[in-house]
Amino acid sequence: MTEITVRKSTPARTALAVLLRADALLARCPRSIPLFALRIALAVPFFNSGLTKWDGFQLSAGARYLFTEEFRLHILGDTFPYPAPILMAYGAAIGEIVLPILLVLGLGTRLAALGILAMTAVIQLTIPDGWANFHLPWAAMALALLAFGGGQASIDHAILRPTDRR
Repeated sequence: MTEITVRKSTPARTALAVLLRADALLARCPRSIPLFALRIALAVPFFNSGLTKWDGFQLSAGARYLFTEEFRLHILGDTFPYPAPILMAYGAAIGEIVLPILLVLGLGTRLAALGILAMTAVIQLTIPDGWANFHLPWAAMALALLAFGGGQASIDHAILRPTDRR
């Protein structure tokens, strides 16, 4: 006589099966969707900040004041004024407009993300208390874009991979 073993479906096995199916379904999400979302999420705060630094095509008085009088670099427990503060203000103002536009378009994504990462490092040195709420997420998003690029929904992909399109 042959013995037949019947496995009982336990609640734990059923839950595991549901989780595995859900994980497999979520894994089918095209990589381009979260990469596009990352590009937008990283671009928005920098672009909005850049808009505050301009008064038409002139550097705003507020930006000039902040970079010359208020902003200080916090390094090794001491504070230092910005070197060439007006030049730094122009660099930040231009970078905060141009780099987010490049990110949204997915044009030079890795270089734009590197620029944003460098700006985040300077911002961290300027406002050290903002690391947990702002600088760490910005750095993480920039690093992800450095590692993975802009994805298929980017100009980079259209330019660099024309033979991959179907």
